Amino acid sequence: MPETMEAEETLSAEELRKMDAYWRACNYLSAGMIYLRSNPLLREPLRPEHIKNRLLGHWGSDPGQSLIWVHLNRLIKKYDLNVIYISGPGHGAPATLSNCYLEGHYSEIYPDKSRDEPGLLKFFKQFSFPGGIGSHCTPETPGSIHEGGELGYSISHAYGAAFDNPDLIVAVAIGDGEAETGPLATSWHSNKFLNPIRDGAVLPILHLNGYKIANPTILARIPHEELESLLTGYGHKPYFVEGEDPLAMHQKMASTLEQCVLEIRSLQQQARAKGDATRPRWPMIVLRSPKGWTGPKEVDGHKVEGFWRAHQVPVADPVTNKAHLKLVEDWLRSYEPEKLFDSNGTLIPELQELAPSGERRISANPHANGGLLRKELELPDFCDYAVKIKSPGSIYVPPTDVLGHFLAEVMRRNMSSFRVFGPDETASNRLTAIYAASKKTWLAEYKPEDADGGELDVAGRVMEMLSEHTLEGWFEGYVLTGRHGFFSSYEAFIHIIDSMFNQHAKWLEKSKKEVGWRAPIPSINILITSLVWRQDHNGFTHQDPGFLDVVTNKSAEIVRIYLPPDANCLLSVADHCLRSRDYVNVIVADKQEHLQYLSMDEAVTHCTKGIGIWDWASTDDGTEPDVVMACAGDIATMESLAAVAILKERFSDLKIRFVNVVDLFRLMPETEHPHGLSDRDFDSLFTTNKPVIFNFHSYASLIHKLSYRRTNHDNIHVRGYKEKGNINTPLELAILNQVDRFNLAIDVIDRVPRLHPSGAHVKEWLKGQIIESINYAHKEGIDKEEIRSWKWQA
Repeated sequence: MPETMEAEETLSAEELRKMDAYWRACNYLSAGMIYLRSNPLLREPLRPEHIKNRLLGHWGSDPGQSLIWVHLNRLIKKYDLNVIYISGPGHGAPATLSNCYLEGHYSEIYPDKSRDEPGLLKFFKQFSFPGGIGSHCTPETPGSIHEGGELGYSISHAYGAAFDNPDLIVAVAIGDGEAETGPLATSWHSNKFLNPIRDGAVLPILHLNGYKIANPTILARIPHEELESLLTGYGHKPYFVEGEDPLAMHQKMASTLEQCVLEIRSLQQQARAKGDATRPRWPMIVLRSPKGWTGPKEVDGHKVEGFWRAHQVPVADPVTNKAHLKLVEDWLRSYEPEKLFDSNGTLIPELQELAPSGERRISANPHANGGLLRKELELPDFCDYAVKIKSPGSIYVPPTDVLGHFLAEVMRRNMSSFRVFGPDETASNRLTAIYAASKKTWLAEYKPEDADGGELDVAGRVMEMLSEHTLEGWFEGYVLTGRHGFFSSYEAFIHIIDSMFNQHAKWLEKSKKEVGWRAPIPSINILITSLVWRQDHNGFTHQDPGFLDVVTNKSAEIVRIYLPPDANCLLSVADHCLRSRDYVNVIVADKQEHLQYLSMDEAVTHCTKGIGIWDWASTDDGTEPDVVMACAGDIATMESLAAVAILKERFSDLKIRFVNVVDLFRLMPETEHPHGLSDRDFDSLFTTNKPVIFNFHSYASLIHKLSYRRTNHDNIHVRGYKEKGNINTPLELAILNQVDRFNLAIDVIDRVPRLHPSGAHVKEWLKGQIIESINYAHKEGIDKEEIRSWKWQA
């Protein structure tokens, strides 16, 4: 049953005195960084010039978060615990930063923020200040793997960090505003996927301080019994720590947190001793404390402590209002900084002793700088999984099925550092072969029929849950702590994680380019499949390739997009992505059967270049072409080749150069992306004055965006998805969006002037083929046999 721990005297009077003093030091630093630009220890009366001209930051959750951290420190030292801390409340960085500084690790990383008065001044001034650091736990924050600028991902990040880390405890503070978000709501179910034998533990601490920016929070305003039932229903054993008297709360927190840690250890020991991974009911804590605790109780007669006005800056105008300046000074002096810091401005020794040492400090735990712990994947030779190609475009193979066999062997060789993630779609996306290496993680109820194809196992390593948010959060937490993974999803619904991708990409860019002490981490690898062009049964709702546009908005140095045209190229790309570091790699590959074009040797060469001419599909014989047929994507490649076949048959002297693009970012100039094409290489592929018909998997505007500075841009004519479609056959859907073979051939005729006289009859025939194909699809429900089984003829 949920319970509230009695206020036992867990702490001696001396322990209580010291822990309260350390907590006051945290709170002083949290408030000081919001307000002070000089006079950091109040050695003199506070004056307007000591206050920052622009007050930014969030005070409301800091005292409660510091209470958690201070009490974690006690138990880390007592039990030699391995702990990281995730700050979920929005913009709650002051608490994390304060604790990092007091532990000494901040000064080790940033020596100018030394543990003395000059260093403390710099520490204060940088916060939410131009040229400084943000008000949330940015990559510059030691001990953090969680941005905090966007709410909802704290629990999923915590579980991702705990998977395959059997000795790690991840304490995660969940803001009660954050608890109202959709991603957070689904992530409570993560406890059904935590194996007590092989995984670490997550200790959720729901921090109820009652308010968001300007509104009460839901979970703080429902009856106690209802909240207990909710958390119990999620599978937790909740303990409640509630109150506002600091000394009493210290005793409550000490006893409750220790009880939870001991329960976690006991549950793990029992499971590991017996080899029994039955899902435990893991403990959690509900910490109910006032918002803005220990800050000003009122300002101008308006309630502040315990109300939404404490959320950000409780006293907004101390520079221009003398009474408010006095209020801020009294508030800061209430923490008695003169008793906490010595004459040099250093935390007094008896308080320094409360923090753990070395890597046991939360801020210095290597799991929060996961690249330090990263081990390279042991990868099989992907060439062993190659599709044998006798001639280009002569056989059909489902590319993702081939990939699945490769990933299965990757799994077998890395059974403690590699996981596959997907929202109930691993089998649907034809990655079923992975189950031969490891099944789906499942610690909930089993039924007899599950043995017949359910592929469930408490020891499984395939993570499936119908929440892209939770899966992406797990994946991010997993790689941020140094491990590797692979995520597959339907193309139309990968948009669900648009915002999560944005946040992780920003974290990577800052870490990679500006935070030198963060070691490179494994890449996020996302396979997009069940593509727009083969949604002949799901219709318009499942037709959206726009995630690629979202990805290209980010720095080209930390994102890549690959569109392998066949299975061998997909294998080569996947191997490259699994070896990469500090990227978000997006791979677009369909699960349906597709023509195969390149031998493995050819595929490796083509993917290494990222873009290239297919001589066997070209008719220009190395001379200047009449037209360039370019393509990116599997369906786009097949329809472009079919168009070339039509044109070769009808115009024997037409000079066509066929260009296929695998790495989308190669279209960018090398001045904007280190892997982009030089102007000379671009011109040699696409010419300087001839028409280029570019058949593209996604929206046409994206190709124009990537190539708009190029020499021949005015002659680049892109075909792509136009938001036209419903329940269509593959060819009909292509026709509606004009990416089909017939429309492409018409486009060439229209754009090559010398074809105009002789091409009129061919255009009429092509238009007739379009009408005939649509009529056939509407009558028979499928495309014509010659379309469905079309192959390239050399």
